[in-house]
Amino acid sequence: MNEKEPNNKTRLVYIFIFTMLAVMLLNVFVIPKLVNQSVEEVDYGTFLNMIAENKIDEVEIEENFIAYTLKGDDKTTYKTGVVDDPGLTDRLYDANVKFSGVIKKESSPIVGFILAWIVPIIIFLALGQFLAKRIQKRLGGSANALSFGKSNAKIYVEAETGKSFADVAGQDEAKEALMEVVDFLHNPEKYKEVGAKIPKGVLLVGPPGTGKTLLAKAVAGESKVPFFSISGSEFVEMFVGMGAARVRDLFKQAQEKAPCIVFIDEIDAIGKSRNAGVYAGNDEREQTLNQLLTEMDGFDADKGVVILAATNRPEVLDKALLRPGRFDRRIPVELPDLQGRVAILKVHAKGVKLGDDVDLHAIARATPGASGADLANIINEGALRAVRKGRKYVTQNDLEESVEVVIAGYKRKNAVIPEKDKLTIAYHEVGHAIVAAMQEHAAPVHKITIIPRTSGSLGYTMQVEEDEKVLMSKEEALAKITTYLGGRAAEEVVFNSITSGAVNDIEQATKIARAMVTRFGMSEEFDMMALETVNNPYLGDQTSLLVSSATAAKVDEVILNIIKSCHQKAIEILKENIDNLHEISKYLLEKETISGEEFMKLLNKENVDENNVE
Repeated sequence: MNEKEPNNKTRLVYIFIFTMLAVMLLNVFVIPKLVNQSVEEVDYGTFLNMIAENKIDEVEIEENFIAYTLKGDDKTTYKTGVVDDPGLTDRLYDANVKFSGVIKKESSPIVGFILAWIVPIIIFLALGQFLAKRIQKRLGGSANALSFGKSNAKIYVEAETGKSFADVAGQDEAKEALMEVVDFLHNPEKYKEVGAKIPKGVLLVGPPGTGKTLLAKAVAGESKVPFFSISGSEFVEMFVGMGAARVRDLFKQAQEKAPCIVFIDEIDAIGKSRNAGVYAGNDEREQTLNQLLTEMDGFDADKGVVILAATNRPEVLDKALLRPGRFDRRIPVELPDLQGRVAILKVHAKGVKLGDDVDLHAIARATPGASGADLANIINEGALRAVRKGRKYVTQNDLEESVEVVIAGYKRKNAVIPEKDKLTIAYHEVGHAIVAAMQEHAAPVHKITIIPRTSGSLGYTMQVEEDEKVLMSKEEALAKITTYLGGRAAEEVVFNSITSGAVNDIEQATKIARAMVTRFGMSEEFDMMALETVNNPYLGDQTSLLVSSATAAKVDEVILNIIKSCHQKAIEILKENIDNLHEISKYLLEKETISGEEFMKLLNKENVDENNVE
């Protein structure tokens, strides 16, 4: 601990001394005045005159003084000194005054000391603690505002984490890389024998919800060692130097409990690059980072202290933090593929009663790009829907509806939509579906609905790929854009008018067209020239152009030509299938929701089993 930082014991001594002084001043000056404020001292002659005038009501003879009260006045007590007067009792008796002598009680000096000193000190200390907590809350709601230099790391032992690699699915490569760390913590001798050194630090990088924290807990559970867990934001305090002090305290605790694992979540909160443009001169954050770099250099990995860290913003981390000798190994924790999603669904479905018709592979195909957290939410939403429906098990329909809840929100059952608008929405959605069905490179239609959702959508057409797609060809990208524009094209063909319902379609189509030109190299005008860069691959698709304003204008022109071409193609497809567009739209308007299988039967002029319609 830094010598300049206040010590908790020293602070308690100061509080104790202040309390003692306060109690002494109260006992000497304040309490006697409060006790004696209704006592009036008189001389002995006055006392005798009042006896003679028969004004005294009651007399109490003490060892050192005589106290008495007057008739009709019980608020004031008079006090006079004791004089050698043998005839006093006779005078009092003749005047018919009540009098008595006090039998002195010998009180315990220990009890007196406790009542006069210990009890007030306890009261003052309790009051001080109460006020200190109130001050801490006012200083930002943290209970650590006065706990200088102490780390908030939560220590989990094996029984408390309760996690193992069996609880982590869909991240086989990450588990394989981390298994080496577990093996080292179990058998460090075989590594020392060869001369191999285990990585000091392991950085887990990936999008939110992919299981980075779960992986760290699983490593601790498999290793059967203490697990220190702390968020990067907890190092950042309102006092300058507190973040660095907490880093020192954390590593001190870790070395005392070695072998162990230290997990720093969201390390980008303290590990941002120290470039002036990024850091903006934040000395406290920079001191914390410098201390972290020093501590990672200051311990030997052979002692069994392994640092795990997680972030979804690796591009902002300081280069000194990522060099070999600090975070030696970088493990990507990416979004799961199809098989990974199936495995994750099985893990989260272990404690859920599933019906015989449940096909988790179909759910996995319908959720490309979903993280482990999303899939866990889908299973839970399906279970909640089964309870609402009064069933004791989850059906395939529950899980499919939960996919739609996660994607588009809950159904707006009480939404009132005019019949004219409802008809427009039906043509719009069927336009998407027909355009998709008539293109070779488009994904098959899985479901069409015109039931509004809480996300703001008035209806949607769901497409599900038959196989997992890793790459997207130019033909597939153009098919996607054409399908997005099929809804607006249907409105133009049927009503010769357009509405605002295509706002999301336009946004998605433009995004794909821009990526084709600026990032995918799918335009003849710019060939394979990189025109745009992704700012953060794990937190959205925010991009920045790398070109001049003149080139940017030309980029917009090329993008517009792609969108116009796809728009015209969608109109031509719908004009060629105008009868199907009318027939299926009327059917959808009546049923509100149809499956992809029903849609294809209607498109191919086959009979539809209406009993299967939900």
